[in-house]
Parts: sequence; C-alpha cells; structure tokens
Amino acid sequence: MSKVVVHSFFTEFDINLFKAGKHFRLYNKLGAHLTEVDGVKGTYFAVWAPSAKSVSVIGDFNFWKGEDHQLNVRWDESGIWEGFVPGVDKGTKYKYKINSHNNDVWTEKADPFGRLCEQPPKTASVVWDAPHSWKDKKWMDTREQKNGLDKPYSVYEVHLGSWKKKNGWESLSYVEMADELVSYVNEMGFTHVELMPIMEYPYDPSWGYQLTGYFAPTSRFGKPEDFKLLVDKFHQKGIGVILDWVPSHFPEDAHGLGFFDGSHLYEHPDRRRGYHPDWKSLIFNYGRNEVRAFLISNAIFWLDQFHVDGLRVDAVASMLYLDYSREEGEWEPNIYGNNENLEAISFLKEMNQEVYASFKGVQTIAEESTAFSGVTKPVDLGGLGFGMKWMMGWMHDTLEFFKKEPIHRSYDLNNITFSLTYAFTENFMLPFSHDEVVYGKRSLLYRMPGDEWQRFANLRLLFGYMFTHPGGNLLFMGGEFGQSSEWNFEESLDWHLTQFDFHSGIQEVIKDLNRVYKGNPALYEKQFAPEGFDWIEYNDQENTVVTYIRKGLDPKDDLIVACNFTPVQRENYRVGVPKTNQLKLIFNSDDTKYSGSGSGKKTLKPAATAWNGHKQSVVMTLPPLGIVVYK
Repeated sequence: MSKVVVHSFFTEFDINLFKAGKHFRLYNKLGAHLTEVDGVKGTYFAVWAPSAKSVSVIGDFNFWKGEDHQLNVRWDESGIWEGFVPGVDKGTKYKYKINSHNNDVWTEKADPFGRLCEQPPKTASVVWDAPHSWKDKKWMDTREQKNGLDKPYSVYEVHLGSWKKKNGWESLSYVEMADELVSYVNEMGFTHVELMPIMEYPYDPSWGYQLTGYFAPTSRFGKPEDFKLLVDKFHQKGIGVILDWVPSHFPEDAHGLGFFDGSHLYEHPDRRRGYHPDWKSLIFNYGRNEVRAFLISNAIFWLDQFHVDGLRVDAVASMLYLDYSREEGEWEPNIYGNNENLEAISFLKEMNQEVYASFKGVQTIAEESTAFSGVTKPVDLGGLGFGMKWMMGWMHDTLEFFKKEPIHRSYDLNNITFSLTYAFTENFMLPFSHDEVVYGKRSLLYRMPGDEWQRFANLRLLFGYMFTHPGGNLLFMGGEFGQSSEWNFEESLDWHLTQFDFHSGIQEVIKDLNRVYKGNPALYEKQFAPEGFDWIEYNDQENTVVTYIRKGLDPKDDLIVACNFTPVQRENYRVGVPKTNQLKLIFNSDDTKYSGSGSGKKTLKPAATAWNGHKQSVVMTLPPLGIVVYK
C-alpha cells in the first residue's frame, strides 16, 4: 500500500467558513471520500483534530498500525489533518489514530463524518459511497404544497428495529421495510412517518438516542443506499419522512466524539455545561464555531443527501436551560445572571434559519417540554424558528383525564379544555409517542379504565378527540391497533392482535380518522390559528360532554364535534349550531364497524331553538364513550 499523498478538498474559502462556524456542507470536505489523484484511485481522508501531534489512518489495509499512513496537518491553523491514500477502496474499514499534544494521550476514533459504520458492537468506520437513482421527483417538486403548516400532519412514529420481526427475532432490513412498512403506512392513511434515530448508535437500549455515527444510517438494517430506497418509496406513495435528530448530547464511548483528539473538542470543557446527568452523556460545545458547523452540516446532510422532509429535534429543553436536571450549585448562570443557555439558543436559531433557507417545504419540530416562549416563532421575530413543537402539556393532561373512571371525570373536565387556553401560542403537534408506553406507564389501551368494551371505546374516543383538536398529531406504532403490552424495543409489535375485532376496529378508526383529517380542510387549514376553533360548550360538567367547531377557510367546510366522556348514552342532547344547514355525520367512534354499539344519528336538521349562544340548535344522540363529527 502506497504512502499518504498530499492532497486537499479544501479551498481557503472553505477554511475561513469552517473557522467562522459558517460551513454547512462539511460532509463534502471532511471524512473519507473515494476519489482519483493523478489517475490513481484511492480515498481522501480529512479530520478535524487541532490538539493532535499526529494523526494516522489505520485499518484493515495496514493491519491497524499507524506508522505508514500519517495524515498531513494543514498550515492554516484550522486543525484539519488530510491526505490521499492510494488503493484504499470502497468497503475498507478504518479509524483515526490520534496522538495528542495534551499529555501525549493516544485515541483511536471512528470518523465523525463516516458514511457507514461496522455493525455494532464493532466500531470502525467504512469507506463508502451510496449511489441511488432517485424516483421521487414528483414528491420533491410539489413538497412545498404538501408539507406546509396549513396541510394535514398525521405522523406515524416508528422504531425500525421493533416494528416487525421475521423469524421471530430478526428485524426487517431497509429494503424489506421499503415494501412492508411503506405499504402499511400508506394503507393506514398517515401523511408522514417519523423514524426514531437511524444514525449509527452503539447501544440498542438507547433506542438510537446515543449517537456515534452522525452521518451514517445504522448498518443494522442495511447500507446507506438501502435507506435512501426506503425514503424514496415513502415519497413515491406521497408520504413525508421525518427523522429524529439528537444535537443535545452524545455518548462517551471510546470510539466516539468524546475527548476526540485528547481534548474536549466536541463537548463543552466545563463539566457543568458539558455533561448530562440524566443520560450520563456529553453535551456539545455550542459556543465553538467548528462544532456548530459540524451539527448544522449534519442537519443539512440528511435533508440534502437523503431527501428527508423534516427533523424532529430531541430534548430541546435540555439545551435551552443551564440548570436542566441540575441542583443549586451544579450550574453557573449566563452573563445576564439567568438560566438560559445563550450559546445553545443561538445555535438552534442558526440551524433553523439555515435549514429553511436551504430547502423548500421542510419542517423542524421541537421536542420541548417547558413554557419557553417563541419556539415556533420566526427567528427574525425573536423566536427559535422551529416549524412545530410537541404539545407535551396537552398529552399529560389528556392521559391524566382519560385514566380516571368516568364517574370522576366531570370534576376534571378542565384537563380536556385547558389546552385551548394556550393552543395557539405555538404551532403544536399532539404527541402520543414512544415515551408514553414504556417504563411501567402501560400501553395506551391499558391506561383506559373499565371493562374490555369500555377500554376500547375510550381509546376510540381518545383518538377522535386528538384528531379533531387543533394541531398536527403523532401516534407511536402499535397504538393504531390497540397494542395491549408496553413497547419492548427487543420484540416485534403484537401483530397477532389484529385478528380480533376490537383491535382491528381500532385500526379502522385510525384509517377513517386519517381519511376525515385529510378530507376536511377545517381540520388543518387553520390548525395553528385561533380562527380555526370555537367552543360550543366546554363546561357541561353534569353530562361530561364538550362540543366545539373546527373551521376552515371556507365556512361551508366547518365541522361540529361532540365528545361524551361517560359510558352513558345521551339521548336528546341539544347543541347550539351557527347555521341552519342540515348536518351530516362523517365520523362516529361508536360505529359497529369499530365494534361499537352503533348509536348516533346520520343527519341532523337544525331547529329555531336558541342554545349555547346560537340562534338554532340540533338534538343529538351522543354515543357512550364516543365522539361524533358532523359536517
């Protein structure tokens, strides 16, 4: 094997951008790139390691010894080591062996920009390119019209490793999921799929939230081009793809980013700001220009190279506050004396600005659990610039309400109605995510009280209420057929349950709710605006019923919704309505096809009886533990 040849992908402009933290396409420069120099094929390597005394490429091509292939440090004080190694071909396993100026420490690290990793528990990077002939032009050309905030956003959250198993234990591959998962999501009618982190991670019980390979789809399920195929197939069915993205923390694994070049390169050097006590992991140094460029380049990478339509940013709250999960004395205030992490806030703003400026029709979504102001407000108006934010308060209040026996619900109706006092302060997505069905919280089905019939009726009502509440919505896999056990990342979902009527009935409910949601502009055109919602009655504690109107741009699209949170059928229940038009039933969670009792009227003719502040009203039959939607 030939020695390292002096070669560079970097221009002086690239270096200046990198030092300034403004180079957002670093994946085209850093990492391992198959190329040709003077007619000789090989691989160009480039890695940022400013505290290094020497950096060598080691791999199966040189018996993992670092003497023969030492990279050259650039003269411009960028801290970048680079060089071309002839003969190193696609599929070559490699790492960087780094000798640090810092106490002569030696580290052996996977490539921070590696495009493929060995399958865990092995930890080397793999020289790779990922050619793919995209067939999603129609989707990409029209995405801006399909993925906007005034369009339906019904998201199916998936953990790829446990959605479905073959042979009882083996996860499906990306290629197999491009057939089975895509077909299923399409059949169920979801508009989007959200994938829990698919970037390479070493530890299965982390569910992917402890990343070591930020630029590599996990090799557990196939190659990067196979993952491109999966995204492509979703797009061909008109389904958007959202990826969970974790810029909040990273693990201390020896081959990862931590203490990379014998110094605190990626993590903040102050343990009070560089270590996460909850997750026993390291926190990025958001004030370091090159780290910001690394992270923003990573966000751009998935949108650019993999045609992804959105990023759901994990654990945003932990980034915003210096005292997050810390006791007094374990954190230091910022220059203004408060607890906001100004560098992280600045980073999130810049990331969102760059994402929205670079790609049409994409969205960023914040998992943010506090009352931090302006998460979804544009940056130029003082906000963080996200497109949407998870509505964690709504989720907690709703599940708290539904777990109560119906006889006690009348006293807690505020848990259902309170969300509308702040529903339009942000662009909210309503999440029933993986976090709600693990660690002893029980499945959604088994959070519902009562006998079997009541459990399933409650679940149908819960989903109907979610789909008709303002905002987008997200449902974790298994919820759509009433998974009875808690989610276990090591096991497949309990698909055998779908042979039973109650469970298949839940599937039909989700299909129909997705159809109703997508087919009625009143549910999405103004989903983030107060003009899209009006209460009819929110304080009927005696009957434990709420009624409301959802509004679209055209008044003829308005919907009347009534929720009965008790197992008592309400006959002759009067509801004030704003118009004299006849109402037609478009959804009834108590329909017999869902294994309900079939109560409810198909059409309603308003009478000139004033009620609920309206000049006319209708008389409904409200099904037990049911929701009805009229147009």
